[in-house]
Amino acid sequence: MPTLAYSAGTLTLLVLALYMLHKLRLVHILLHDVRDQAHHDSAGLFRQMEALQGLYVELDLKHSLPPTRGWAASPDILLELARHARSAKPATVVECSSGISTLVLARCMQMNGAGMVFSLEHDSEYALLTRAQLRRHGLEDWARVIYAPLRPHLLSDENWPWYDTSDLPACLPIDLLVIDGPPQATRPLARYPAGPLLFKSLAPGASVFLDDAARPDERTVLQRWHKEFPALEQSSRPCEKGCAVLSAQ
Repeated sequence: MPTLAYSAGTLTLLVLALYMLHKLRLVHILLHDVRDQAHHDSAGLFRQMEALQGLYVELDLKHSLPPTRGWAASPDILLELARHARSAKPATVVECSSGISTLVLARCMQMNGAGMVFSLEHDSEYALLTRAQLRRHGLEDWARVIYAPLRPHLLSDENWPWYDTSDLPACLPIDLLVIDGPPQATRPLARYPAGPLLFKSLAPGASVFLDDAARPDERTVLQRWHKEFPALEQSSRPCEKGCAVLSAQ
């Protein structure tokens, strides 16, 4: 009996020791994950700071930009847009959603000496804020923020809440289309209607930039667009939230 009790006690200690080793291993793995994530976050933050600095140099701004974190477009995609607009010199830019990108693109139009930005904004208060920022930067002549509340659009026998485009100039050849709205919470695949509603207005050689392209919804939207608009060549840019570029021939 004592031998049996001793064996049971030893077995209990052994099981406890193995359990503790297992927990220590999990802690060790977690610490490595935290370290790697911290390194990744630090590298990502540094990259965004570099992009923001590059943006200020590229645009020679006299006033600071609004914050570029949270819902706003990230510095890296803003820099991509600025460099594209400065080199391609689009005559007409259409945005789905307004904000910092409106300021950046309007400044590019000003530096190019030609071009106009038409920004569709479903939030009336946010439209006022963007207009105020344009005035602050002296860019109100280069961009027009259009209050465009979301209304139902019948596409493929489905109703999609999307921007009211009635105030967008008719027969407008779009040289650059930037899609950063409506918000994801609007409905699944919220940005899909931009394709059937605006791609037909793309000028030859036009470009389409889709922000947040790393999200599952946007990846699905890109697949649908690829099937429906096979002539548009799709590529990507290395931006933190994902950036897809569609190019018209």
